[in-house]
Amino acid sequence: MELTTNEKQIIENSIRDIKDFPKEGIVFKDITTLLNNKEAYATLMNHLHSRYKDYNLDYIAGIDARGFIFGAALAQMLGIGFVPIRKKGKLPYTTIGEKYALEYGIDEIEVHLDAFSGVNNARVLLIDDLIATGGTANAAATLINQTGAKCIEACFILGLTFLDGIKTLKEKTDVYTVLEVD
Repeated sequence: MELTTNEKQIIENSIRDIKDFPKEGIVFKDITTLLNNKEAYATLMNHLHSRYKDYNLDYIAGIDARGFIFGAALAQMLGIGFVPIRKKGKLPYTTIGEKYALEYGIDEIEVHLDAFSGVNNARVLLIDDLIATGGTANAAATLINQTGAKCIEACFILGLTFLDGIKTLKEKTDVYTVLEVD
């Protein structure tokens, strides 16, 4: 299901641009203004529910931390489980991790080893607020697949099309962006 022009405008207009954050030259897309706008958040979540209700998903995995906001709400709407993918050292049980490159250095995310247990070949939707260079998203999709589940699609509220993240992630899974930023 496609967003109508009006629905797209409601969501776009609710996202605030913050110039020179976190450093000079960057325009940060602030979703907190989407979250506190009940019409925009409902429009977005209803759209995601309509899109994914017939995907036969078993779980939604959200990337730390903004992916938790959208992923947990969507999982509840779809009547399925939610799995957090967290920064290294934040999960209390046995985990597997995946490192990814940052502009200056390396970071790592983790998921519980048994996060998708109980369902053979679990079908998982990965979700986060934004995809830029795609390092975290690629690592998250790899983790999902390493558990024996299958990342069938990655969903982002915003996709920065002027960077290579979407293109790179498409080599691993299907990618859907609600809004694209050129």
